Amino acid sequence: MRILIVKLGAIGDVIHTLPAVSSLRRALPEAHLAWVVERGGAAKLLAGTPVVDELIELNLRGWRRQLTNRETQTEIRRAMARLRNGRFEISLDFQGLLKSAMVARLARIPRRLGFSRESLREPAAAMLMTEMVPVEDRGHIIEKYLGLVARLGVAPPAEYDFPIVVSEDDEAFAAAQEARAGGSFAILNPGGGWPTKLWPPGGFAAIADRLWESYGMRSLVTFGPGEEGLAQSVVTATRSGAAEMVDSSLKQFYALARRTRIFIGGDTGPMHLAAAARAPIVAIFGPTAARRNGPFSPDDRVVERFDLDCRTDCYRRSCSHISCMKIPVEPVWQAVVDRLKGS
Repeated sequence: MRILIVKLGAIGDVIHTLPAVSSLRRALPEAHLAWVVERGGAAKLLAGTPVVDELIELNLRGWRRQLTNRETQTEIRRAMARLRNGRFEISLDFQGLLKSAMVARLARIPRRLGFSRESLREPAAAMLMTEMVPVEDRGHIIEKYLGLVARLGVAPPAEYDFPIVVSEDDEAFAAAQEARAGGSFAILNPGGGWPTKLWPPGGFAAIADRLWESYGMRSLVTFGPGEEGLAQSVVTATRSGAAEMVDSSLKQFYALARRTRIFIGGDTGPMHLAAAARAPIVAIFGPTAARRNGPFSPDDRVVERFDLDCRTDCYRRSCSHISCMKIPVEPVWQAVVDRLKGS
C-alpha cells in the first residue's frame, strides 16, 4: 500500500500530525508512506524521521511569487510528475485547505481522504475528496488527526509519539548552552507569529528576573526569523542580567527543550516543539484556544483570560486592542512556580 500524507505546514501543524503518522506506521509497517510538505522549516524538522519512507518538498510560496516564470513552471511540472509517478493509492489530507486537497487531486490519487465538511478549514476542499471522515473537533487537534487515520483501522496510541531525529551536533549545541547557563535554565520564547499572540517583552523580562532571584536559574531567550529585536528587548529589559539570546535551528531547539527546567511562551511553533520534547510548559494564550492547540500534558499550565467574550473562536491575526494578551505578570509567575513544583 502506498499512502501520501498531506500536511504542508506550519511547524506546529506538522508537530501535531506526527502522532497520527507514527501510529499509521506502527499499524501498517509494510506500507510506503510519503509526506508532502512545504519547503522550509517544517521540512527540515521532518528530515530523517523514521516514520516516513519519502519526504516530498514543494516550494508553494516561491511558486506563487513567480508563477509566470518559465523555470517555476518547469519545477511545478517536475513536482507533479514525481507525485503522479509515486502511484499512491491513498492520500490523507490533514490540512483541510483547497491547496492541500488540490495536491492530492493533481497527484491522481484514487482514494483521497479528508475531514468532513464541518471540520475543514476551507469547506470547498470537500469537492476534491473522495471520502470525508467525521472526527471529534472539540478537543485537541492531535485527537482530530488521529481520527483521520482511524478510518484506515489505526488504533489510538497509549502515548503521543513525536519521532523527531536530532544529530550529535544538535545535542552538542544543547549541552554547550546548558553548561553556559550553569546546568539549570529556562527557555523564554517571546515570539508568536501573529501580533495578537505576543505577550509584552517586559513580562518575559520580569519572569527572567524572578527565576534568577527565586531559583538561581538563568533564562535562554529563543527566537525565530525576524524576531531578533523582540528577543533583544526581553534581554535588555531584565534587571538581573540573567537572560541571554540563543539563536538555534529547530532541531537544536528541540534538543535544548529536552534539557530545560521550564519553557514559557505563547501559542507558536517552539511551544509545540517543547511539548513534543516533554519539557515542562507554561503557555500564555490569547486569540487561539488552548484546549485545541495548547500543551497536552495535564501537568503543564496555561494562562489565559476568560473575561472576554471576543475570545470565543477569535483566531484573529490583527486586532485593535489585543486585550486577551494584556495579562499581568503575577498569574504567569504563579503558573511557573506551580509547574516547577511538579517537574
